[in-house]
Amino acid sequence: MAKIWDKGYDANKRVETFTVGNDRKLDLRLAKHDILGSMAHIKMLVRIDLLGEDEEKVLRTELQEILAEVEKGNFRLDDDAEDIHSQIEAMLTERLGEMGKKIHSGRSRNDQVLVDIKLFLKEEIQLIKEEVLALFELLQSLSEKYKDILLPGYTHAQIAMPSSFGLWLGAYAETLVDDMHTLASAWKVADQNPLGSAAGYGSSFPLDRELTTHELGFATMSYNVVAAQMGRGKTERILAQSMANIASTLNKLAADNCMYLSGNFGFISYPKELTTGSSIMPHKKNPDVWELIRAHSNRLQSLPNEISLMTTNMPHGYHRDYQLLKEVLFPAIETLHTLLEMSHFMLEHIVVNEDILSDPRYEYLFTVEEVNKRVLQGIPFREAYQQVGKEVQEGIFHAEKRVHHSHAGSIGNLCTKEIRKKMEMASQPIQ
Repeated sequence: MAKIWDKGYDANKRVETFTVGNDRKLDLRLAKHDILGSMAHIKMLVRIDLLGEDEEKVLRTELQEILAEVEKGNFRLDDDAEDIHSQIEAMLTERLGEMGKKIHSGRSRNDQVLVDIKLFLKEEIQLIKEEVLALFELLQSLSEKYKDILLPGYTHAQIAMPSSFGLWLGAYAETLVDDMHTLASAWKVADQNPLGSAAGYGSSFPLDRELTTHELGFATMSYNVVAAQMGRGKTERILAQSMANIASTLNKLAADNCMYLSGNFGFISYPKELTTGSSIMPHKKNPDVWELIRAHSNRLQSLPNEISLMTTNMPHGYHRDYQLLKEVLFPAIETLHTLLEMSHFMLEHIVVNEDILSDPRYEYLFTVEEVNKRVLQGIPFREAYQQVGKEVQEGIFHAEKRVHHSHAGSIGNLCTKEIRKKMEMASQPIQ
């Protein structure tokens, strides 16, 4: 297959192998989006009289045939194809002759890959959004289910004040709202049509960019053609930061589960088939799923830095460096999907210990409750604090092990509906 940039000579084979890298394999994920971009582009070419309506009809039919191959999983890149763009153009030329060569008029591989990636990222962001919302719903449901079951809260890894399973699980639900805000921001950046920017300086053809923007379902376009090309790397970096935020939430959730599941805590348990054993210790039930979620989440949190460094020190315009973005971002997106799905799966099977506080080690968990109780009886706070502190030192402090929290967001007032409303607002821009 001749290269679409062929000028009568071949690149050195070692150079070609190095520069193509893993791009061909990664490009398979963009096949559908490349075809959709081409369909919009040829419709626009008819509008500006660079393609006849009869030609557009034939090309569209053939593109739909190729799209069907993609959707059935039958699409492959030929061994000599450089990328997805050259493969599809070559297939059209092979099947339709000279007509297939007309599809590239008015665009460059630079804006072609940009539109492919933006369409791909929009689709992936939507999937991530749905997975985040599913986890949010589960966390809120569990929060309400276990809202009356107390467990110890910790500061400095020391027993501190009463918490509850409702408060703990609800906290992660609300934290996902913050993550959804940043995911919506990534969507807005991706939701801009770069097609028509060509190699970064526009085209002498009278391209109708409004038409392709509408056809491809973008909310707006990257108007300035230089700015459109400058979006390469920036879009990926903003999404990477959003993914890292979600990963941070999952990391802490996983760490809590690992800790609460340990024998020294015993706050929760999981069915034995969801844990793993030891090769020499028959009693072990290891939280391997949560440990791997924790580790993968840490890797994802490094993604924004990796992409930032890959796109640093380059002047505006296209550079081959950008090709490597797919190698780090695409697998990371797959990892995030898996982490969200596995976190949901594990939490569906969580079993909580409903009698944690009967253990005498948690007697002092209620010192603040007792101080506040005495303040409500008219004793100045500092004096009440000293009274309780003295009782603790003398070993005579005893608490009723009940809480009386009623303010917004506390154990007795989880504000589940209000948090749900926040999530509805946060997810609205990417519906």
